[in-house]
Amino acid sequence: MNILITGANGFIGKNLIAELNNIKEGKAKTYRLMTDLTFFEFDTDTDPALLDGYSKVANFVFHLAGVNRPKDQAEFMEGNFGFTSLLLDTLKKHGNNCPVMLASSIQAELDNPYGVSKKAGEELLLNYGKETGAEVLIYRFPNVFGKWCRPNYNSAVATFCHNIAHDLPIQVNDRSIVMTLVYIDDVVKELISALEGNPYKEDTFCKVSIEHQCTLGEIVDLIYSFKESRKNLLVPDLSDAFTKKLYSTYLSYLPENHFSYQLKMNTDERGSFTEFLRSPDRGQVSINISKPGITKGQHWHHSKNEKFLVVSGKGVIRFRKINEEKVHEYFVSGDKLEVVDIPVGYTHNIENLGKTDMVTVMWVNEVFDPEHPDTFFLPV
Repeated sequence: MNILITGANGFIGKNLIAELNNIKEGKAKTYRLMTDLTFFEFDTDTDPALLDGYSKVANFVFHLAGVNRPKDQAEFMEGNFGFTSLLLDTLKKHGNNCPVMLASSIQAELDNPYGVSKKAGEELLLNYGKETGAEVLIYRFPNVFGKWCRPNYNSAVATFCHNIAHDLPIQVNDRSIVMTLVYIDDVVKELISALEGNPYKEDTFCKVSIEHQCTLGEIVDLIYSFKESRKNLLVPDLSDAFTKKLYSTYLSYLPENHFSYQLKMNTDERGSFTEFLRSPDRGQVSINISKPGITKGQHWHHSKNEKFLVVSGKGVIRFRKINEEKVHEYFVSGDKLEVVDIPVGYTHNIENLGKTDMVTVMWVNEVFDPEHPDTFFLPV
């Protein structure tokens, strides 16, 4: 299958081509497309003469090219109408009635230069479809967000993510403005579904089935919370689909020399204890390092429960129900990864039996509250 992609170097184009390459190489198993795919990438720096040959043999056209931030308003019509006209005329010249997908915008409903030019491109394509019988697919995209979107250009989300990640100021004139957004991975999934012959179509126009609505203020607050999470260790609520997608987007804008961040290690002669992650509803994860011969713990809990996983070294975890004498032992080692649950009502400890440091990943079901620690000293 020969696929012509205009605007190939743009935000949507880059993401679409990356996934099509995954399909071609057999790395994306969720699609039924064959791996026999050839891409013709066309953009502003492509030799214009190549469009003729590409249009002659294309089996599907993703027309993603467009102008949204011109130096002169006349460029709106030139880019969003003029080039569309050229593309369709070239297809007609070769009698190629393959399906054509057009990336339009919800602003096509508005009376502004950009919207008018997008509307003109839509009408041109609709007339082309009636004239030739070719399948035409028009997507009026709302705000698209995700990795590789250019900041400080035409995407508020990209600008917010980039500026906040780089400690730059942002400007929000009205926090209450509601935005309709679609995530780039959902857009790409829909476009490939259209390529497979299954577009999500409602009457005249196609759309991405998964949309999100959020105010500008909520978006900004979320992004600032992502930045703060490196300090307070709180993991975002990834059960919320929009938060999950926005967090992934934010991370893609981190400065390349700031991918890592340090944690506070609480150290003493016994080793160290370092909190790694916290969440409001899933507890927290910490890393415990014990020196050889050291025993830690010697306490029990009413409701707090934990999971221990020794990932390096060897040791023993001991339990005793607080009103009994019998001691239960679990020998653990980084050579055999197994999780040990720490039930409530049992005093417990962990001893390093090796000659090297023992490293234990510890999960607890609640974030530590110094006012109500629910931790009571009692030797095993």
